Amino acid sequence: MSGDIDDKPQPLIEHLIELRSRLMWALGAFFVAFLVCFYFAKPLFNLLVVPYKWAVVWAGLDVTKAELIYTAPQEFFFTQVKVAAFGAMVIAFPVIASQVYKFVAPGLYKNERAAFLPFLVASPALFLLGASLVYFFFTPMVMWFFLAMQQSPGEGEVAISLLPKVSEYLSLIMTLVFSFGLVFQLPVITTLLVRVGILESQWLAEKRKYFIVVAFVVAAVLTPPDPLSQIGLALPTILLYEVAIYAARLVERNRAKSATAEVVSTQTE
Repeated sequence: MSGDIDDKPQPLIEHLIELRSRLMWALGAFFVAFLVCFYFAKPLFNLLVVPYKWAVVWAGLDVTKAELIYTAPQEFFFTQVKVAAFGAMVIAFPVIASQVYKFVAPGLYKNERAAFLPFLVASPALFLLGASLVYFFFTPMVMWFFLAMQQSPGEGEVAISLLPKVSEYLSLIMTLVFSFGLVFQLPVITTLLVRVGILESQWLAEKRKYFIVVAFVVAAVLTPPDPLSQIGLALPTILLYEVAIYAARLVERNRAKSATAEVVSTQTE
């Protein structure tokens, strides 16, 4: 099988030079994307605030009164820096992933490269799916829950209003996006582990009850300390675990068919 590997023996220094070149391309892509995103930081932040506006409408409030505040002179500036870094990571991810793959691919067999490529496509697609769920549903739902806790002034009661800080709102939505994006990688990771023989679908099915407990613990750690966020992350995680079990069974079934076909072809020869 050695003939299937494109990598050629090279001195360590040449591998280090190639690694430096790949890192420079990845960092360069991130830096360019960061500059572009920082220039459009305010429009990007306004785009991230749209789910909050939806929540204000759901709560029956006047959307024109929806506002965010900052309490330190430098707070909004550093918030824009975080927005730019967040956007740059998303935009530059294809370049970063391609550079990692180009560095690793020469050392893989052809069948390994063919098996790896679908996951290289599925991983960002699933991340975007998780981020879309956060943006279009989960963030508005969480913010609606918090807005519903406001108190109107009345007899014996004072007005209690929600005035989110720009930095805290950004931290909330970034935490949710990364949490859901990572959780949606579960089918990819488990399928890869099954392909290399580290995990089996039967073992995954047997450990289902333990995973449910782990899912709620992880959700409690990754999300804000409110029940809606924790349940909202734990339930998709459990569903994705079931998808991972199904994908693992498909991998094992295809592996068995390939083994059978190879045995038949060998006997025929």
